[in-house]
Parts: sequence; C-alpha cells; structure tokens
Amino acid sequence: MSLTLLTQLADLPASQWDALLPDDQPFLRHAFLSTLEESGSLGKGTGWQPEHLVWEEQGVIRAALPGYRKSHSMGEYVFDHAWADACQRAGLPYYPKWLAAVPFSPVTGARLLGDSAFAAKLLHHVPDFLHQRQLHSAHINFGDAQTRELVAAEARWLPRLGCQYHWRNPGYRDFQDFLDTLMSRKRKQIRKERELVASQGFTFEWLAGHQLSEAHWDFVYACYANTYAVRGQRPYLTRLFFSMLAEKMPQAIRVVLATQNGLAVAMAFSLMDGETLYGRYWGCLEEFNRLHFETCFYQGMDYAIAHGLKRFDAGAQGEHKLVRGFEPVITESWHYLRHEGLFEAVADYLNQERPGVQAWALEARASLPYRRDGE
Repeated sequence: MSLTLLTQLADLPASQWDALLPDDQPFLRHAFLSTLEESGSLGKGTGWQPEHLVWEEQGVIRAALPGYRKSHSMGEYVFDHAWADACQRAGLPYYPKWLAAVPFSPVTGARLLGDSAFAAKLLHHVPDFLHQRQLHSAHINFGDAQTRELVAAEARWLPRLGCQYHWRNPGYRDFQDFLDTLMSRKRKQIRKERELVASQGFTFEWLAGHQLSEAHWDFVYACYANTYAVRGQRPYLTRLFFSMLAEKMPQAIRVVLATQNGLAVAMAFSLMDGETLYGRYWGCLEEFNRLHFETCFYQGMDYAIAHGLKRFDAGAQGEHKLVRGFEPVITESWHYLRHEGLFEAVADYLNQERPGVQAWALEARASLPYRRDGE
C-alpha cells in the first residue's frame, strides 16, 4: 500500500479516476480537472500547482484526494487571508499550503474519493505528506457529509462553516407556479424585474455544449474576462479552457445568451448533472438594468423547472438571492495547521465564528419571500 503524488491528472487514465466518483457531479470528473491543467488555467505562474494524492493497494487505485500546492489564497472562496496576514506579522511562513478543492468554484461535493475505508487511510497520511513536501497547512474546502465523517476521525482538523444560497425546485409546473408560492409584494417585485428586462428588448437562448461554436466561445470568454477586467484583475480561466471542456464534456455544459436587437450582449455559463444546475460564470459587454438578475437567476430557475432539475446552485455569496427564493445552505471546510501557535489561534477564532454563521443562516430564512401560513 502506498500514497502516490500526481502532478498532472493526465498521468492517470480517466476511467480509473472517474471510477472513484460517487455521483455524476461534473466538477470532479477527470475531464473537468484535467482541462483546467491542460488549458494553462492551473500550473506554472498561476499559484495553483496540481498535487493530487492517490492511495494504491496491490497496484490498484483505491482512493484519491484532488489537491493543489498553493502560493496564495485567491480563487478558493473560503477566506484565510487574515490567517496569512497574521503569520506575516509574526514572522511565520503560511505559504506554500496544500488545498483540496475544485479550483475557482465553491461547489460542495465529494473530496475524499473512493471507498471510505481506503479514503480514511489516505487522509491519515496527509500530515506526513505535508512534512515531506514542506507544506505548512492543508485545507479541504466545500466537502460533503462523507468528508465530514472521515475528517472527524482524524486529529487537528479544524472545521469551518460558511453560507451559500441555493434554489430548490419541488416540482413546479412553470415559473408562475413558483411565483404563486411567494408573498404578494415579493411576487410583484420579481414580475417587475422580469418585465423591465423584457421591455428593453432582450431575448434569451439556451445552448448545450455541442451547439456552441468557437465564435460562441470567443463571446463567452470576452464576457467572462470582462467581469474581472472591471475590477482590475486577470481572469482565472484561459480561453482554451472553454474550447477544451466543450470537446471533453459537452453534455454537462449549458450557456444562456442574452440578445438585444440581434446582438448578444451577456451570457451565463453553467454546468449540470442529473439533479442540479450549477451557475458558474456570468459576464456582459454592456451594463443594463436588471439584466444580471434575469440572466443569472430567473433564466436558470426557468431552465431547472423545464428540465425537472431539483436544485439550482448559483454560486457563492449573494444575500440578494434570498428575496428571490434562494435558501441559505451551510457549507463546510476543514483546516490542518502544523504550527501549534497558529493552530490554537485559528481554533479559538473558528469557535467564535461558527455560532455567528449558524445564527445568520437561521436569521436569513426570515428574508425568504415564501408565503407563511395564513398569508
């Protein structure tokens, strides 16, 4: 038995990696993760160096933990910048660190892949891996219930909570059926927003991966990159990423284009599996009143209803989602800090932070627009 390090996923056949996955969520598939690497979105110069952990017994891969050596904390959506700053002030190294996560995407899912007994063995050897590779910490972001169970059996992993907002479809017949569940004032607000977008002459078209041409991808990337340019940042993903992903897993890709007077001006890029639509990237070439809400939220809700999807995960943060029916969902991450002083300080901080996150998620439910009994 042994722990093996993979510095590029292409070294492992897709069939072996995908056989470890517990479901059809697209983000951990070999096609998605290898495309990030092969497109140059990860690797040299990005601060994300692939270092996937694989557990083998008798020459057979039994478990895996996709991970990355990090020289910064950008693109993670579980924010530890304050911890890094504190280390810098104290003269302690914080980077490089090691992160198990889906790069640039705050999506909850499996992290320890494969049979749980073998995954537990892999996790038990992570501290030795950190020591051997001179890494100061390990972080597992947005893990699922099985991840929680396995991590809880190990020492020194500190749990951290976060909050996202997801929309659930109990089986609505159409968007009006959803609106009928809302309080009158909230129902009118959403109708007004949608009517305002329609009055500006916008139409919307949904395309699957196999329907998108290179010209489409040029437009998608221009919109995506513009969301970073307006903040003075470089985009995480390369243009090549989108073309390569369309070749490898077109069945999972959905793009909605917003068109005005025959010209596309905005888009939202999503991935999907059998139950969930995952809204990932949005962008526009011009600003229009309420177009963001229509393209990123209402269009996705419409699509989920029409295709019988149970859930719409529209990404991180965004308290403005509450009044549009997106419910608060607690997310989890875990953190292994080798330095004793840092471990104690962060443990104390998280013990104080955790009740606040739980209280906010409970309080946020009061802002949901759904009708109460008697209303």
